[in-house]
Amino acid sequence: MSERRMTRVNESIRRELGEALFRLMNENAFDLSAVTITHVVTAPNLRHARVLVSIRDHEDERPRMLSLLRRHRVQMQALINRNLGLKYTPKLAFELDTSVERGDHVLDILTHMGGTEAALEPPPESESESESDSDSDSDPDKEQDNP
Repeated sequence: MSERRMTRVNESIRRELGEALFRLMNENAFDLSAVTITHVVTAPNLRHARVLVSIRDHEDERPRMLSLLRRHRVQMQALINRNLGLKYTPKLAFELDTSVERGDHVLDILTHMGGTEAALEPPPESESESESDSDSDSDPDKEQDNP
């Protein structure tokens, strides 16, 4: 299967799983606002799919929340089968994705170092550069190269 097709399949499954979370996970002990499906990696034969899930905060409850997702796996697969119409419905395997938290940690470190503000802001223009640019545009006596 082509790479573009696999990317579309992965994104379709990810989108469908996001909607399925709100339909199926209506348990009081499950905080839907903390759960994000970050990536889906489907095997080329469509038999298996790794679902990477980010759970913000709730460090103590992550294993329990993952087990709740795994418990509803068959129902989510049924929704994928019904709504996507793939040749095969992949077997879902949920895994914790901590890449978002690692990225936040790196940004926190950079913020404490004081480097992010300077890195994110464009360098200020000096007055001499801005004056020379405006002078050349407004001076009609200067020759301009027009093709």
